[in-house]
Amino acid sequence: MEHSNKRDNLFVISVVVSLIALVVAVVGVGFGMRAIDESKADPAASGTGGVDTLEVSLGEFTISPAKAEMSSAGAIQVSNAGKAVHDLTIEGADLTTGPVDAQASSRLDLGGLEVGTYTMYCSIPGHKEAGMAAELRVTAGGAAAAGAGHGSRPEMSAEEMDRAMREVTASFPAKTAGLGGQPLDPTVLADGTKRFDLTAKIVDWEVEPGKTVKAWTYNGTVPGPTIKVADGDRIQVVLKNELPESTAIHFHGLRTPNSMDGVPDITQPPIKPGETFTYAFVARGPAVGMYHSHHNAAEQVPNGLAATILVGDLPLPAGVQVARTYPMMLNDAGVIGYSLNGKSFPATEPVAVKPGEWVLVHYLNEGVQAHPMHLHGLEQLVIAKDGFPLAQPYKADTVNVAPGERYSVLVHADEPGVWAWHCHTLPHADRETGMFGMVTAMIVQ
Repeated sequence: MEHSNKRDNLFVISVVVSLIALVVAVVGVGFGMRAIDESKADPAASGTGGVDTLEVSLGEFTISPAKAEMSSAGAIQVSNAGKAVHDLTIEGADLTTGPVDAQASSRLDLGGLEVGTYTMYCSIPGHKEAGMAAELRVTAGGAAAAGAGHGSRPEMSAEEMDRAMREVTASFPAKTAGLGGQPLDPTVLADGTKRFDLTAKIVDWEVEPGKTVKAWTYNGTVPGPTIKVADGDRIQVVLKNELPESTAIHFHGLRTPNSMDGVPDITQPPIKPGETFTYAFVARGPAVGMYHSHHNAAEQVPNGLAATILVGDLPLPAGVQVARTYPMMLNDAGVIGYSLNGKSFPATEPVAVKPGEWVLVHYLNEGVQAHPMHLHGLEQLVIAKDGFPLAQPYKADTVNVAPGERYSVLVHADEPGVWAWHCHTLPHADRETGMFGMVTAMIVQ
């Protein structure tokens, strides 16, 4: 009996506990539903404190929406839908998400930003110039409201898009001030040494029609002048620094004495503003190199302080005679942005050749991204990598050039026509308003 009474008591207790739990659950659900209903009626009860939230998406190379309006007490939910690292920065304010990895997100609180119109953009070098900029209107209150459109520009009709593309292509090659990469003649000293005089200075440089930037240059052009010497030549490169900060020259891809390697605080002191430094060495080739700054290089080089230096001649396949040698410097950052030899389409220079001629092209990447260079209609025969001749040259439709790399290719102009020539990372070359950036053409006629 005693055991039976205990079982009965335990049963009653368990039933009572279950009933209490059920009542609590029902009451909880009731309060939850009420909270949901109240949050719908009153945004201040939604858990966000009534703060406006603007959804912004980043990609290659766009910011969506292109125009937006929100409260100064709001926040921006940033999602990186692209494949590269991006950020969202508010121009004129100390506000940025910092780097946001691909497929990741971040939140940017405006923190009472003053009422006004701002530019929000990606501060990764070259990304703003490629189109990652949008307008943000900050108000004293009110809900976030996205403007029409996608990417970095308002939506266009099909007819408007076709017209914009047609107009930009029809203007190619557009005239702009300045031409970079021209041969630099040396002063020959009494002992036969070839001296090349360079001045590093900031100049106005027209990248494309209507876009003039403060470029950092050698002798006033982007890229700087091309230096061509023979294997075994004794050379001097005399650099005068007229920049507002120190600099130096590294001869990328060339073998030099250690003291001439051009790395401040490792092989030489930095060349301070107003100072001059002389680099002297014997050129050894064949070599396909670049001379560029190695001081604050992440800014100085993309802003223009780079150029081509060639030593000797690469061996050619039997029967090939080169009619023209064309160095093509690739850039994607700094004030210059997506460009070929310091110009963006439609201001890039076409390469005109006669049918049957051979062209030797040197791709030189001074940017911060890889660029698969694609030539329509004509084969590229790769004969050297980083200036080293290949024992087995090979044909390629597209040649991928990473930062710092050089590829030398032969092109046989055996098909007449105007052949598009561009980086095949498409956001580097084309958008809804037409081709831009890293596009040119080879004209065989």
